[in-house]
Amino acid sequence: MSIPGGIVDVPAQNSAECEELARFAVQEHNKKANTHLDFSRVVKAKQQVVAGTLYYITLEVVEAGQKKIYEAKVWVKPWENFKELQEFKPVGDSSSTSSDA
Repeated sequence: MSIPGGIVDVPAQNSAECEELARFAVQEHNKKANTHLDFSRVVKAKQQVVAGTLYYITLEVVEAGQKKIYEAKVWVKPWENFKELQEFKPVGDSSSTSSDA
């Protein structure tokens, strides 16, 4: 259950909804930045209830043959059929997923 204003993990981060939002974020970024990133997979996802829902999605893309990690913030208001990419940025190498230690 979401707490208004609180950021919580998305229960099923690899759900069809999260994957659709991640693909949307990549498509929007490609349009705005005139780039060609290919969506690979959702790494993790969080959500925040606001006037709608903000999704914080960490995703993997393929850029020029190399896998890279990006963070996207997508704002969704389903009752208005509204979806907007708020932010799309690369994740630095220092925060890559290496928690196997």
